[in-house]
Amino acid sequence: MQPDSMSISAFLKARRAALDPADAGLPPVHNRRRVPGLRREEVAQLAGISVDYYIRIEQGRAQGISPPVLDGLARALRLTGDEHAHLRNLAEPPAGHDRGHLPVVRPQIRRLLDAMDPRVPAHVVGPGLDYLAWNRLGADLCFDLETLPPDRRNAPLLVFLHPERRSLHPDWDDVAAETVAALRSETGRHPSHPRVRDVVAELLDSSAEFRELWQRQQVREKLTGRKRIRHPEAGVLEVTYETLQLPVDEGQTLCTYTVEPGSPSEAVLRRIAALRQTSPAA
Repeated sequence: MQPDSMSISAFLKARRAALDPADAGLPPVHNRRRVPGLRREEVAQLAGISVDYYIRIEQGRAQGISPPVLDGLARALRLTGDEHAHLRNLAEPPAGHDRGHLPVVRPQIRRLLDAMDPRVPAHVVGPGLDYLAWNRLGADLCFDLETLPPDRRNAPLLVFLHPERRSLHPDWDDVAAETVAALRSETGRHPSHPRVRDVVAELLDSSAEFRELWQRQQVREKLTGRKRIRHPEAGVLEVTYETLQLPVDEGQTLCTYTVEPGSPSEAVLRRIAALRQTSPAA
């Protein structure tokens, strides 16, 4: 696949504008900067490439950017590991056969979900951050996930286009920013996947909040972390999430949630489990 030159351009411009010259190790300047962030000349110098070559990269006119140059740009712009990986994905799109339909979760993975400890909510996420499968407690934690059509069981769509679900996230602003950063990462990992493109296009068209966050060009893999969830019937709990890539199943990730033993959150989780013990699995 060809590099996504326009996405590389937008990403580099945003990261360059967001970086404080002092954080990049540059000496202070006495004349006032017209725009925030680093100048192109400074990025080129820090990356060890010519100014002309960096300008061509940022304008989307460079082809075949080598790994050492990408590494130099990552160092110059102080990219995080997730941002560095995203830049490589844009410049060297992963090989694969992106398909438009929702992926199929293998029966073995469904059995794994059902066999998990009944106190561990879990689900499988696919390209574009679609919820593909879950265990009973995972469905309850996402509240009413099973009542939605399959193409609406999508984390970004639920966060931005379902106002009634905002109450599920006491820290909605943080969740929204993290979700956008994770979806941005998806566009680099699955650059030609129709589902990823459709989700981004719908959100850009329908949500001003999403558009504002999308323009920041922030990238972050949601591999592990903590968040609070307000279940409408059981209360608020704080969970730790872990995500595991399923290497046999392209683009699929297993997500699990746990709570601190003996904590108030564990009591809330038990109440959730008790509310719908007979809820069918996906």
